[in-house]
Amino acid sequence: MMEIEQAVFARKRWLPERMADYGFRHAGQDFMLEKDFMDGDFRAVLTVSESGAVSSHVVDRMTGEEYDQLRRREANGAYVNMVREAYRNLLLEIAGACCMDVLFASDQANRLTDFMEDKFHVAPDYPFSKMARYRSYGTFRHGGNRKWFALVMNVKRGVVDKSASEDMVDIINLKIDPKEGERLFQMPGIYPAYHMNHRTWISVVLDETVSDEKVMALIETSFALTK
Repeated sequence: MMEIEQAVFARKRWLPERMADYGFRHAGQDFMLEKDFMDGDFRAVLTVSESGAVSSHVVDRMTGEEYDQLRRREANGAYVNMVREAYRNLLLEIAGACCMDVLFASDQANRLTDFMEDKFHVAPDYPFSKMARYRSYGTFRHGGNRKWFALVMNVKRGVVDKSASEDMVDIINLKIDPKEGERLFQMPGIYPAYHMNHRTWISVVLDETVSDEKVMALIETSFALTK
């Protein structure tokens, strides 16, 4: 089950001045908010780090303990689902008041999007938008032949690095010269392409492991190969 906070805030950027107006307070380098919901029966305690990462716990005010059923995959009773929905609505309210929308979850993906707009005069389209799981997948196409030269996806890290990690990361799929594959796969953060031909496409994890300059060079190569 994707964390509720991740689902709500994945493509948001926090605006500190709005956070202060809403009621967030400084806690060291972080921002913190305590807010009741469901007629005061529950309290949400949110912490937003300097980098924008959100952590939270929800307290049952009757017991004073964390309401851990909220995050249990097997907990699907009417009451826990009502609490989840109320909590999600609270997070949506906070996002609307304190955040701005961005196209992708990672800062690096958004910087590269700006690069592709400036260099190639293209913006992403979302061909899978009718499917909830894939609606944020953005394709970048040539203006003429409409072929993809880049595809940004938000996936579990484990699907590219073959680990057990379920952390969600942005990746970008790019076309390469097959002769370059062996060399590129030696570089941290570059893997055989997720859901595409492993000989001619790569996946680059957009978590700052590979520099913007290197990814931009790979984007330019992909653009040329798909032209």
